[in-house]
Amino acid sequence: MKSIVTTILGALLALALTQAAGAATRIGVLRCHIHGGTGYIVGSSHKAHCIFISERTGRRERYWGRMKRVGLDIGYTRGAALVWVVFAPSDLGARALAGDYVGASADIAAGIGGGANVLVGGNGGTISLQPLSLKRETGLAIGAGAGMLELR
Repeated sequence: MKSIVTTILGALLALALTQAAGAATRIGVLRCHIHGGTGYIVGSSHKAHCIFISERTGRRERYWGRMKRVGLDIGYTRGAALVWVVFAPSDLGARALAGDYVGASADIAAGIGGGANVLVGGNGGTISLQPLSLKRETGLAIGAGAGMLELR
């Protein structure tokens, strides 16, 4: 079990480094609170409240959305906090992060736990969300598969 999680997290890290190399500029940080809920074996869907903080201007934007996973997702979580570094070809205008993102997702929790989500999308598929730190969550769950984030 531990080796499977290590392999999944290693693959996510490799994907993150590949994606970061393709994106030109670090434009800020996206912090999200993901609501708790139950995984339904082949997927899950949780509400999300996010704040983007521009690295250049300090501007803050609030986003509402939904974090989804298709793949293995078993258990219950009380909520999670995610932090991503946002990369884009150049600094973007207001509300530019609104859109749909897709990528790899993996996590595990037994009381407390963690995971990572590497996502690309928004603004015509030009924005890359790279894990700044591991996902922090509480509950009893395991999941891996395709992650999706809708930001509105």
